[in-house]
Amino acid sequence: MNLKAIKIIGFFVIFLLCFPFHFLYDWLPNSLFSIFFPINESIWEHMKLIYTSFVFYGIFDYLLLKKNKIVFNNFLIQLFLIPIIAIFIYLIIFIPIYKIIGENMIVSIGLLAIVILIEQILSYFILQYKEIKYQNIIGIIGIILIYIIFGYLTYKPIENYIFYDIVKDKYGINIYIK
Repeated sequence: MNLKAIKIIGFFVIFLLCFPFHFLYDWLPNSLFSIFFPINESIWEHMKLIYTSFVFYGIFDYLLLKKNKIVFNNFLIQLFLIPIIAIFIYLIIFIPIYKIIGENMIVSIGLLAIVILIEQILSYFILQYKEIKYQNIIGIIGIILIYIIFGYLTYKPIENYIFYDIVKDKYGINIYIK
């Protein structure tokens, strides 16, 4: 198995992980899961799917790379940066569509698949790029900071349409509209 094959597998695994991850907090509501998985139907909370699915698959990605003796660089920094880039790409495309047609599950899932494909292509190239100095430290600190931000904004969301859950008429985990 080569790097390209692992990235193709990654596309399908990450895409499929998004579906159970979407409901994991509903199935097992707790403070820890509220940081990693969506707690409501806001646009912001769904960005956790993009990030957490990629990071979770990263464990298997790493094991597959090692098992197949594939030479790679920059693993942790790509694990931190690629899903952030994917989130920005998703939001840049999704928000104008959302403002025009509203919520559309087919559009959301189709865009998710496109973004995951882009993630895997970028990951492929970053893993082949020359070693970036301090990439491990940057990657670990970056991933931790992203989840601190996710946790903070879950409990203290900005009152903006990106954070608004139209289904439950609230922001964040427990902030209902008056």
